Amino acid sequence: MLPCGDNVFATALLALFLFAAPAREAFAGDAEEKIRDTLQAWTKDFNSGNADAVCALFSPELRYDFRGYPERGYDDICKLLHRSLHDKSKRYTYSLDIREIMVSGDLAVVRLVWRLTVALPTGQTVASTEPGMDVLRRQPDGAWKITRYIAYQVPERPASGAAPSGAEENR
Repeated sequence: MLPCGDNVFATALLALFLFAAPAREAFAGDAEEKIRDTLQAWTKDFNSGNADAVCALFSPELRYDFRGYPERGYDDICKLLHRSLHDKSKRYTYSLDIREIMVSGDLAVVRLVWRLTVALPTGQTVASTEPGMDVLRRQPDGAWKITRYIAYQVPERPASGAAPSGAEENR
């Protein structure tokens, strides 16, 4: 028979094991929802031309790779996004398809597909599909920001023998 102190300890340990897993799952679920909301808000800001808000998704420590381009960072993506949004001769629009969000503590990996449509001055549109993987880190204020990402453009399948169209790498 266990002394009273050991019995209390064993009960507390059992309670910890019983309640820790659901708490972790609840935290991960809350984090997934916040990350999803953050990415959707970015999409809305970009599509509405809110140049002041588009860099807020990215951490200043950002490093990213987009197939065919050298590794880049925060300043590079912000300049590119601002240049695109200030180019009044074209209209850039993103849509987002989140495939999976995995959260572990203050880090999360998001497997997603961005679809970019560029309306050209000629009236034509150019579309690109950009699958990728984003790594986000929870900031001290609770916000989730992208610290790393890797993406590539899926080659467009030409319709009726036309040459493939390419869109400029934006995100």
